Amino acid sequence: MADGIDNENDHGPGAAELLRELAATHGVGTSYRGWDGAERSVTDSTLRGVLAALGVPAGGADEMERSLAEARLAPWRRLLPPVAVAREGQELLVNVHVPHGSAVSVWIAAEDGGRYEATQRENWDAPVDVDGVLTGRATFAVPDHVPLGWHTLLAEHEGTVSQCPLVVTPQRLQTTEALAGRRNWGLTAQLYSVRSSRSWGIGDFADLADLATITGEEGAGFLLVNPLHAAEPRPPVEDSPYLPTTRRYFNPLYLRVEEIPEYGYLDPAGRAEVERLANQLHAANHSTGLLDRNSSYGAKLTALELVFGVPRDPARARAFADFCTEQGQGLDDFALWCALAEKLGPGAPQWAGAASAPDTAYCKEQGALLARRIEFHRWLQWLCDQQLETAQRSARRSGMEIGVVHDLAVGVKQGGADDWSLAGVLARGVTVGAPPDMFNQQGQNWTQPPWHPARLAESGYTAYRDMLRTVLRHAGGIRVDHILGLFRLWWIPEGAGPGEGTYVYYDHEALIGILALEAQRAGAVVIGEDLGVFEPWVRDYLAGRGIFGTSILWFEHDADGPIPPERYRQQCLTSVNTHDLPPTAGYLAGEHVTLRESLGLLQRPVEEERAEAAAEQEAVLGLLRKRSLLPGPGHQDVQDTVEALYAFTALTPSSLLGVALVDAVGETRTQNQPGTSTQYPNWRIPLAGPRGPVLLDALQDDPRYRSLVGTIKTALHHGV
Repeated sequence: MADGIDNENDHGPGAAELLRELAATHGVGTSYRGWDGAERSVTDSTLRGVLAALGVPAGGADEMERSLAEARLAPWRRLLPPVAVAREGQELLVNVHVPHGSAVSVWIAAEDGGRYEATQRENWDAPVDVDGVLTGRATFAVPDHVPLGWHTLLAEHEGTVSQCPLVVTPQRLQTTEALAGRRNWGLTAQLYSVRSSRSWGIGDFADLADLATITGEEGAGFLLVNPLHAAEPRPPVEDSPYLPTTRRYFNPLYLRVEEIPEYGYLDPAGRAEVERLANQLHAANHSTGLLDRNSSYGAKLTALELVFGVPRDPARARAFADFCTEQGQGLDDFALWCALAEKLGPGAPQWAGAASAPDTAYCKEQGALLARRIEFHRWLQWLCDQQLETAQRSARRSGMEIGVVHDLAVGVKQGGADDWSLAGVLARGVTVGAPPDMFNQQGQNWTQPPWHPARLAESGYTAYRDMLRTVLRHAGGIRVDHILGLFRLWWIPEGAGPGEGTYVYYDHEALIGILALEAQRAGAVVIGEDLGVFEPWVRDYLAGRGIFGTSILWFEHDADGPIPPERYRQQCLTSVNTHDLPPTAGYLAGEHVTLRESLGLLQRPVEEERAEAAAEQEAVLGLLRKRSLLPGPGHQDVQDTVEALYAFTALTPSSLLGVALVDAVGETRTQNQPGTSTQYPNWRIPLAGPRGPVLLDALQDDPRYRSLVGTIKTALHHGV
């Protein structure tokens, strides 16, 4: 017997049709269109693996019939849906289920204390037998004047009151409207790689504030950085900022110890020790060698533990207590996980047993024993919050219209803090990735557990909302990596290859709506990284909600070749490159092909890849020549070509133009090669140019930086 099939008739065509019907009922794709446009059917084993991760029995035909019946009855078993998400200014129809013929009343308790009545509408749906009770469906309209926010929908039936969250979201993000008619350029940077003479071998929050000030004074409107999510609580730590332990809290690796007020009150011995640790790492700032997060974080933790021992004055003690109260159970759970992770290690058997969830008896006992360490990890998050607030304030003070734009990773690391504390809303037995495409011809497995669509809705999207609120606390914007994942994610069953997955669909109206609501309340813009394979209507939907898209010059083409700048999107962040490609100087030299060939990632001869890459580049450069941005084909100056490419982006109508810091200093090395983990030192490349490392101290005087920034400013001012 295979795949759980235990009936001799289950192998027939009827069973295959049932499986696909069951998959479709639960939002699981049974086929997909690949990057080459070809339609591909999903295998039965993949469908069964994904359905198992969703908790849907799909063994034999009888079992699938029962699962289908259960799916049809599930809404009828509830008086109210698990959550209702509406748009501002629009009525929302909500179905309510009660015994047939019973009376029911529905109203809204608003978050500001107001009350709104829901009116009943005609509904001619026939009643349904639900577990022996004839059940009717009544439809109520949530009025269109309920304000934005998180409210409660209530229904009363025969003296019993049920409730569910009601979220009213913006029709369109107003922060985007506020930028209409204006254009902003800004730097895009990998913060950890951007060091100053005062860094501890890794770029930090003080460097972020300084970089924002430097570029803001040059006229930049924003500074987009990599995800700053927390990694492991002690070395060794994950190098990839896109594989965090949590997406809600921040990485203390980025703290500048000397900027903590209590540092000034260390006793002489403690201060001398911190200075010794810092001096040991200052030398690394001047090296082009690979970044060493473990050494930097290990030294910082030693220093931070010393500073933690300094008593806080009453005002700061009050501020810390207020922060902990505001963050609530989420911070408590994260700090508990950090303390446990330091004690148990990643492979300890307790994680699968006694310490499997925050509320186990073991965890409660350890919470009391590790109280001081838990407070330390809460304190670290408070410091991160303060230094991020300083960075955003510095950005705005320097003249930036938007300021610091944070990056939101797609998911989290297995076995990490979110995987532990949010287990109830994550799916098991699958990981997230991407199907094969032209740059990753074997597909990708990002080894991250996905949101469980139904359980996330059952929870009222609380974890999603809280994550967004924390990231947006001190941000002028948020870039959502792979925003297409809020519509559908590529699920890969355990044991399957990256290409053996399928798409699972999410309630994008809820996820995008909540994203827009939280961004609007924070006064932040939203940039969706909408590259890759997507359904044609998705970009139109995002644009309609006021979400900026992303355009990378090399990828903007149609059947006739590169598109002219006038056809680029206005509501868009347009740039020449992305962190998943080499810096532009390296890309022009074909480094992306050389690297993928050396790592065995190509599916066809390297000569074909080089020829195609050269032809694609020449097509773009030819377009630049037609616009008089470059001289004839014989011109070989790389810096001139890089600047011409950025001048080309200024010809587009895009509101946001991204200038990669690596391009501004002449870096050629690739920061990340998708589809690899240990084969290439991803996310460990420090900022450097042809003459060596580039520190923030000297950035303003760097001739390449000044030239490229001057080019983009002039191009925007004069229209090239």
